[in-house]
Amino acid sequence: MKPISPNFHSAIFLAISLSSTATPLHAKDWPQWRGPNRNGVSLETGLLKEWPKDGPKLIWQQESIGNGYSTPAVVGDRIYLLSNEGLENEFVQALSTKDGSRIWSTPVGKVGNPKQEPNYPAARATPTVVGDALYALGSDGDLICLESNGGKERWRKNLRADFGGKPGVWAYAESPLVDGDALVCTPGGSDATLVALNRKSGEVIWKCPVPGGDEAAYASAIMVEAAGVRQYVQFLQNGLVSVDAKTGKFLWRHDKTAKGSPAVIITPLADKEYVYSGAYRVGGGLIKPVMKDGAVKVEEVYFSPKLPVGIGGVVKVADYLFGSTGQGVLCVEFKTGEIKWEERGPGPASWLVADNRLYLHCENGDVAIIEPAPEAYREKGRFTPPRQPKRVNQMEKSWAYPVIADGRLYIRDAASLWCYEIRAAK
Repeated sequence: MKPISPNFHSAIFLAISLSSTATPLHAKDWPQWRGPNRNGVSLETGLLKEWPKDGPKLIWQQESIGNGYSTPAVVGDRIYLLSNEGLENEFVQALSTKDGSRIWSTPVGKVGNPKQEPNYPAARATPTVVGDALYALGSDGDLICLESNGGKERWRKNLRADFGGKPGVWAYAESPLVDGDALVCTPGGSDATLVALNRKSGEVIWKCPVPGGDEAAYASAIMVEAAGVRQYVQFLQNGLVSVDAKTGKFLWRHDKTAKGSPAVIITPLADKEYVYSGAYRVGGGLIKPVMKDGAVKVEEVYFSPKLPVGIGGVVKVADYLFGSTGQGVLCVEFKTGEIKWEERGPGPASWLVADNRLYLHCENGDVAIIEPAPEAYREKGRFTPPRQPKRVNQMEKSWAYPVIADGRLYIRDAASLWCYEIRAAK
């Protein structure tokens, strides 16, 4: 069985402001899971187009940030991420972008489902930073709001205790979605499968008991505008579901890309009214929500067991989708599902787009940069970060996603964090 990732968690130029946050964002920030627009796309330009043989310049490496698969969030001169030390201490920490030194840390709770099989108990989710607030979900269901400056706790909920939450075998791995004053997350279970809370107070705005009462899986919710309705789309253990953003009313579900998978991992990717999803041992596909007879329905555009389902998610550049299978990486025409090329060289990887280049953090620990060309796989550099972490569990891989912020590339693997300079010389 394939192991579980941190979030089990994107056209090149996008608007700099993000509708799902309450304050303006800057191209240099990476304030949440999968970047400013939750689609794996950095807004930065002026970056290196290819790397020297040994990779870009290493600015610093920290080797004692605590264990975990959490991908960092980076805002201004702070790096925010979750880690754990043992099974009783999962925590949020803020590090300095200057040298990776710790500025503050705040306890979250214990590590969830420590007897999971296969056994990978660890911190998983990426914090979401909005203005002076930080939101984080611990693997045991502890949802907290902190002051981003000093880590002081403002409010706290627990998805199991407060909402009857039902996580999957590998515990909670979701990164909270903030949309205006609403914070959206996925307790799972039959009472409040998805919930929206007031992000300032933690009070409930709405609860949606999705038909079927699915377990929370390992993806994170996204906002989609489709069929004339603003909606939140989430990938649960048994299928892709949608709820009305304003009211929490259940809208639709599509089970095909989850049916039979032991672990639904990748965060859906939306492009206008289209949504891509895929799961291990199943395949991937594209759907389009449409309005019919006064209700939102789902039209399947395509499905194939050969399409990307890898832990590292998918990204879209122009008309093409890039992602991984269990063997390697591939390029797919987004609107048709036609595979343009497949390359086994780098193996499965996590993905990021920036300045017309694809950045890959490969499961074997390598970091690569490729040109997003539909004609062929065109690698522009690959290296292995130094002093790789030692694995206690040999099935464990490098699962944390890459991050770009202010001309720097951040790579996290277990208790190590590397920072690289990737700006092009002027």
